[in-house]
Amino acid sequence: MKIVLATANKGKIEEFKKMMPDDDVKTFKELVGDIDIVEDKDSFKGNAVKKAQTIYDEIKKSNLKEDFVVISDDSGITVPAINNEPGIYSARYAGINATDKENNQKLISKLKEKNLEKTPAYYTACIAIVYKDETYTVHGWMHGEVVNKEFGTGGFGYDPMFIPNGFDKTLGELDFSVKKEFSHRTKALKLAKKVLDVIL
Repeated sequence: MKIVLATANKGKIEEFKKMMPDDDVKTFKELVGDIDIVEDKDSFKGNAVKKAQTIYDEIKKSNLKEDFVVISDDSGITVPAINNEPGIYSARYAGINATDKENNQKLISKLKEKNLEKTPAYYTACIAIVYKDETYTVHGWMHGEVVNKEFGTGGFGYDPMFIPNGFDKTLGELDFSVKKEFSHRTKALKLAKKVLDVIL
């Protein structure tokens, strides 16, 4: 079974491959080349489904002979104290094609505007699965606090600013082996694997 990831995010691709070491995981670019998918839905679920369905349709058109399943992920961080930002705009908080650093700096400036050194926040991950023209979705969450500085260089995205509940270090300081035990993506992927066990 070929598992196709409907993402171009290098950090997500690396995480998925680490968490699915026994599967034949490919990126959509390896099969159908560059495709620009506009994430214009109003929820993580909506964007995840759109990405998975778009890539599934493209691969079907390419007449791939072997069986395949498309998996996409839409995820981000939500900070209730600043009007639930950045939420679904996490990847483009500082603008289209913004770097992780630019997004982090914008979030830091928003926290400082409200004189917040740290405040509750949570990550959401929605994984969409498309197989044989059927679509399935699952969610995972990780709760903690966001801080107005970056600590550590591990992970990606807002990880250097996020301290998960039960820890005193950011995800940027924690080893991936620790993060993968309880991350939002791990939780969603565990549920996704249960779905795959049933449908495949």
